[in-house]
Amino acid sequence: MTAFFVAVVAVKDPAKMQDYSKQAAETFKPFGGEMVMRGKAGAVLTGGDANHQATGIASFPSMQDLKAWYASDAYQAIIPLREEAADMTITAYDVPS
Repeated sequence: MTAFFVAVVAVKDPAKMQDYSKQAAETFKPFGGEMVMRGKAGAVLTGGDANHQATGIASFPSMQDLKAWYASDAYQAIIPLREEAADMTITAYDVPS
C-alpha cells in the first residue's frame, strides 16, 4: 500500500532549505521513495491564513518503507540541517485500498 510523506514548511533560511531538500531527496532512493510535488503556497482558497510557505510530498511503496527511511541513519543525519532551514510539520499518510 503506497504511503505519502507530506511536509508543510515555514522557511527560516532559504539557502539551507535548498541544501536540505537536495540531501533529503537523495536519502529516499534506498527506500523506494520519490518526490511527487514540491511547491510554494500560492493562495488560500478556504480555511483562513496558511501559516506555511511551501509543501513537499514524497511517495514510498509502503508505510514500512516510509518509516524505515525516516529512521535511517542517512535521514537522521540531516535533521539538524532541517531544523536550521525551516519549521516543518511532517505527516505520513497511507493510501486506503
